[in-house]
Amino acid sequence: MHHATRTTISRQPARISAHRTQCDTFSFFNLLTSDALLDTVERLLPTHRERLYPPTETLSMFLAQALSADRSCQNIVNQSAVQRLAGGLPVGSTGTGAYCLARQRLPIDMVSCLTQHLGGLIDAQVPDAWRWQGRRVRIVDGTTLTMPDTPANQAAFPQQSNQKPGLGFPICRLVGITCLASGALLNAAIGRYKGKGGDEQTLLRSMQDSLESGDIILGDAYFATYFFIAAMQAKGVDILMEQNGSRRLSTDFRRGRRLGPRDHVIVINKPKKRPGWMSEVEYAEAPETLALRELKVGSKTLVTTLQSTRTAPKDALKALYQSRWQVELDLRHIKATMGLGILSCKTPEMAKKEIWVYLLAYNLIRLMMAQSALLADITPRTISFKHCLQLWVLWVQQINTADDDQLAKLWLMMAQQRVGNRPGRTEPRAVKRRPKPFPLLTKPRALARQDVRRFGHPKKLN
Repeated sequence: MHHATRTTISRQPARISAHRTQCDTFSFFNLLTSDALLDTVERLLPTHRERLYPPTETLSMFLAQALSADRSCQNIVNQSAVQRLAGGLPVGSTGTGAYCLARQRLPIDMVSCLTQHLGGLIDAQVPDAWRWQGRRVRIVDGTTLTMPDTPANQAAFPQQSNQKPGLGFPICRLVGITCLASGALLNAAIGRYKGKGGDEQTLLRSMQDSLESGDIILGDAYFATYFFIAAMQAKGVDILMEQNGSRRLSTDFRRGRRLGPRDHVIVINKPKKRPGWMSEVEYAEAPETLALRELKVGSKTLVTTLQSTRTAPKDALKALYQSRWQVELDLRHIKATMGLGILSCKTPEMAKKEIWVYLLAYNLIRLMMAQSALLADITPRTISFKHCLQLWVLWVQQINTADDDQLAKLWLMMAQQRVGNRPGRTEPRAVKRRPKPFPLLTKPRALARQDVRRFGHPKKLN
């Protein structure tokens, strides 16, 4: 095992040399300085005058915050001041006011469009060998994020309804579409945790234009609705999802056109009730029936528009759906590894901007992982995301400029740490380490302070 690993690593420099002679070795990394990306940056730049923090400099510093362990504005302003001092430039004040105002001036459309544009460029460079039967596979899933408890955030993203005022945190919902092959984020939508327009289905519908003919989309049972499947079929997009809960009890594999054991094609009728979000015209134009394939794999019943058992056998679909778990790991990287799970901005506009900056930083890491995988003749999903993030943060702290040989060695280092392949792994959803022995806050903090002044601190829990 160790000998095989050493042999593989020893051959990687030769692979790099071979790639250099056969193609543009740094095709992924060169996207950062490509005309396509630079034109997008120039087009999205707002009208501005010369300041200490122009838009491009502000965005670079915002990205550095997202990739840093200390994500405070003071830390990034201090770094900028030290760099200016080392470069012989005027330092100015180390106060954070000017930088915070510059972040507020940064257009959110600029950051979101750059994120989507970069994700699309990464996806366009993905070789066919990384795709499923040469087809693009998209994964959709949602998660929630919390933010500081300010009146503005509460008004835009109210806390959960079962929490008392002053005891919860504003919470928003994030739904994203990622590329299975590269892990790049192609698009995302942000909405309220509860209330009209904030559910995952509505947010996904707002991103339907991101899906193209020939794509395959993976998702959990929540997205497997009649009208979404119909809309995807009209676009030439195939779906593979777990069966929606409303149909689980009615599944009968004795009916329909049998394809194999617990594998059949059925015809389902259009719901008689029109959804509230759909207009009467849209409802009338929706097809009256849909022909879908249902198949039982393990404890799950899957539904798909891939009906051919020759091009999409049952075992292949089972393995493809199991890869849907990759989006859970992508969300974990964004929320836990990069620290987006708890936002720091105190207004809704800045909170949305903060989310998009983190997503842009995520795509930049995915860009480097794709380059590393290309040189090492592996797939990006086998490389450790956290390892690449750590290497890049250390790299930018030490190196200002680098040639192709240095970058090639950096990509080689990124490819050395692989993700363990543990199929069928099951872990309990429980934590071993005990929480700190303090009671929960059950009243607004101002009232709790008054109680402490009058009665002292409560005893710790046993």
